[in-house]
Amino acid sequence: MRVAELAGLRQFRLREGEELPPGPGEVQVQVKHVGICGSDIHYFAEGGVGPARCVYPMVLGHEPTGIVVATGPGVSGWQPGDSALLEPAIYCYHCEFCMSGRHNVCSNIRFLSTPVAPGFFRDRVNLPAGNLLAPPRGISLAEATLFEPLSIILHSMKFAAPELGDTALVLGAGPIGLLTVAVLKLAGVSRIWCVDPVAHRREMALEVGASAVLDSRDTAADAAILSATARRGVDIAIDCATQGDTINQAIRATRNAGRVVITGIPSTLDYTIDIHALRVKELYFYTVRRSNHEERSALRLLEEHPRMLGGIVTHQRPIESVNQTFEMVERYDDGVGKAVLDF
Repeated sequence: MRVAELAGLRQFRLREGEELPPGPGEVQVQVKHVGICGSDIHYFAEGGVGPARCVYPMVLGHEPTGIVVATGPGVSGWQPGDSALLEPAIYCYHCEFCMSGRHNVCSNIRFLSTPVAPGFFRDRVNLPAGNLLAPPRGISLAEATLFEPLSIILHSMKFAAPELGDTALVLGAGPIGLLTVAVLKLAGVSRIWCVDPVAHRREMALEVGASAVLDSRDTAADAAILSATARRGVDIAIDCATQGDTINQAIRATRNAGRVVITGIPSTLDYTIDIHALRVKELYFYTVRRSNHEERSALRLLEEHPRMLGGIVTHQRPIESVNQTFEMVERYDDGVGKAVLDF
């Protein structure tokens, strides 16, 4: 089978990999589509995500959909030919965090597409049967790759706690930021500002529900928000960019006793947070680590509100063009929103 390995900084290579039969409780899936995530770009362009550094060669990709080709002993409910969405996290289910329902911070988590656990840029993958989900009706398997990032957004909403009539600031209009805007709009947030330096991404933010957009190259988000709200600030600020000073801009743009949610992953290992503004305002400050069993809610949203996708998936490219596609996404070329690799 084909495997697309990250062999070095900005360097993929295709090779033939070994194909093993599924074991007990496992399902073998033919991978069809894999979305490119911002964390994949970090690995590709920066050699790591925060303190997690690349161990070459490694296999990226954790937003997959596919077709069942075989089932192992003891598997029921799946058969060859079934379409499936593939959850990339494998939990231990017996640590204190799994036992308390906080699976996303499992002590023994295996997240496929990290340096020690190969991801889905390969033709076939064997997964526990519990990691497969039936796809939503009415959207393509390529669009359905958005179930994984949308699950993260729904997890972030537990902290953002949007209420009808709230105001919000979203920093970053990549796929995570765009989905955040769309979900906030569905939740009844009355006014949503979205900030991004890329013109076509700002236009996409307006399409999915932003009330106004700001060019981060021209103005600081916090100054613009405070000016627009008579110095009050927004009820919720969600940082999906975590670039430069955006975390502190989110803090300064939020009203007293408001909520700040950090969904993005900073490129820098050291980050100085304005603790004084955070303290004086007595802000609720949350960080997000993936999702925690929000996948089925994400599927319902995709099925019931297909228009919320707003053309977020803009490019589908064959796996043979993986290097060029990553370069396009890194540079925001060709009006790219979400790019999906096809097998």
